[in-house]
Amino acid sequence: MTTSNLLDDLTEPQRAAVTHTDGPLLVLAGPGSGKTRVITHRAAHLAFTVARPHQILAITFTNKAADEMRRRIIELGAGAGMWICTFHSLCARLLRLHGEAIGIDRRFSIFDETDRRTLVREAIGECKLSADNWQPRMVVAAISDAKTRMLTPAAFAEQAYDFTSKAIAKVYEVYQRLLRAQNGCDFDDLLMHVATLLAEHETIRAGLSDRFRYLLIDEYQDTNHAQYLIATRLAEAHRNICATGDPDQSIYAWRGADIQNILDFEADYPSAVTIRLEQNFRSVGSILSAASSLIAKNVRRKPKELWSDNEQGRPVRVWTCDSEQQEAATIAADILRYCDNGGEAGDVAIFYRINALSRVVEDALRSAGIPYQIARGVEFYGRKEIKDVLAYLRAIVNPADALALFRAINTPARGIGKVTIERLRDYAREHDVTVDQAVADAGQNAALKSARKKIAPFAGLLAELRELPPRPVCTTVEAVLLSSGIEASLRNTEDIDNEPLANVYELVNAARQYDQQNPDGSMGEWLHQISLVSDVDAVELSGGHTTLMTLHAAKGLEFPVVYIVGVEESLLPHRRAVQGDESDLEEERRLCFVGITRAKQQLTLSSATYRMVRGITERTIASRFLHELPSDDVERETFHEERDRSSAHLASHNERDFPVTDAEFIPGQRVRHPEYDDGTVLGLDRRGRSVYIRVLFDDYGKRSFALEHADLVILEC
Repeated sequence: MTTSNLLDDLTEPQRAAVTHTDGPLLVLAGPGSGKTRVITHRAAHLAFTVARPHQILAITFTNKAADEMRRRIIELGAGAGMWICTFHSLCARLLRLHGEAIGIDRRFSIFDETDRRTLVREAIGECKLSADNWQPRMVVAAISDAKTRMLTPAAFAEQAYDFTSKAIAKVYEVYQRLLRAQNGCDFDDLLMHVATLLAEHETIRAGLSDRFRYLLIDEYQDTNHAQYLIATRLAEAHRNICATGDPDQSIYAWRGADIQNILDFEADYPSAVTIRLEQNFRSVGSILSAASSLIAKNVRRKPKELWSDNEQGRPVRVWTCDSEQQEAATIAADILRYCDNGGEAGDVAIFYRINALSRVVEDALRSAGIPYQIARGVEFYGRKEIKDVLAYLRAIVNPADALALFRAINTPARGIGKVTIERLRDYAREHDVTVDQAVADAGQNAALKSARKKIAPFAGLLAELRELPPRPVCTTVEAVLLSSGIEASLRNTEDIDNEPLANVYELVNAARQYDQQNPDGSMGEWLHQISLVSDVDAVELSGGHTTLMTLHAAKGLEFPVVYIVGVEESLLPHRRAVQGDESDLEEERRLCFVGITRAKQQLTLSSATYRMVRGITERTIASRFLHELPSDDVERETFHEERDRSSAHLASHNERDFPVTDAEFIPGQRVRHPEYDDGTVLGLDRRGRSVYIRVLFDDYGKRSFALEHADLVILEC
């Protein structure tokens, strides 16, 4: 690939962005405008002209995007030695290299969301607070927000002004102490620690800033304050920072993203060159017209004029249905017609604002025989059997990781109960040692009594596994499967397909692939890599299945045919935004804009006049966003059910046509709800003709549902 060939088939604005070399650059890239093409060609052009590959750092937000970027740059002949990564993987790598300067042992574990809630729950207990009143999910969100804003526990406590914030400040302090004791970092710590490292250690900052002469940041509108500080400090020496993004697609304020970062880029860098990518190569004209009309209602944005050489296409369809059942059935019938006319089910995506809307759609697709997949749920690395194996690996690498060790110690079951684990914890606290050392010292701990004989083999197993060579990684994974007894326990099942066993073998394959791609890699690096995999990274869009997903998960994707369901007030925009301020509504409008611009050929937005919410059918109001679409290129249609919607008809929607059975639910049973996650059944009550189920959710406290509408899934213990 030559420099001139690299510029072939680029538009003038794209070519200008690719060939710009000196000084800051802002690329405002509208949806479908070839943003990834520009970033990858720019990285290659820099490597061919003014820099060596190792002097270029390209950062994006998902592993999938980073992998795609890496693949394309390698195909252009310029990938060797270039750092192409996500913000989190960059920070994990920098902490392994320089973390000791701020007290981070390079063997640190990355704690996922489940680990974080477990540790927060422990911190709540240490603070003598009730888990019923202080839901871990709520506390985790508050701590995450504090870290995003670079607030340490002490700084957060100084700002605490009421009982709630002061209590959270105490939990935050204990939580960080527990993390440090286990040599652990949560996702927010990765960013916060690196931002702190770059601020407090001038030599490290200067060295990194000098090395990375060119910094390319994708999706700049999604950066939070910590990421902004990291980017600013890395660009300090040369100021060759290229920020690519679109304020109109900033949809992650709820997790700390600050749209002001991209809006203020030209103020931060007065000499910046700004290039707008406004030609859309994805969507037909009618879809672009709808998107442009909608987003123009926002104030906090940088104006762009989206245009396309594509055909005008069919009008955008706006459907109003009587009920969510009719909405789903109408969509299913339309998909069948599309397939009958030569289309594929895999061309189609159905988006919704909240996961709870998927159930009725799923029912309709199943009834119509349409194959589908849901882009959510337990990702591969979140499956129980995978987390069991990873617990051993984490405990091998990081002896201080108590969460991992105590998961591994009784997997498979060794008869080591909660009392024994608490005695191990007590021993570790009393002797100021890690729990790993407490396990190794079990023979000297009289408080363990007969449990010492059960712990000794486990301690010996860990010692043997730690003596294995550091690479290849797959050898250690295979040894854990065999020596721990996990493989044997998974074989002892009557499940013909035995998916859990197949999954752990796939984990071995993943480790072997890592070894092939990283001959100098280590177990710690691999664990960090897979800790940062998200649900969206695992979405497989091939295979002929219609895809169901939230609007947030849809960002970065595209489909020939798109349906957006539940376009109603309090759903889209969400009720929190309706009750909030104008900035909240603008973000919801951007979210709708993102959904619309995923569609290439056909777009349908639907609402239901009546929708069932938590077992009660309610009248809805069509979203204000539907009224902000243009009058041209939009086709509106109303569908009515055969029966009139009288009060009796409404009541019939609240009762099933078959008896409700409560035989499958028993007190103490673990269940999962699409909105409230995991919980424990407390009991069932009969109220007239209905049965209600009471559930204590781990993060939301007690809830009660009409059983016929509870949408609960029984979890296997």
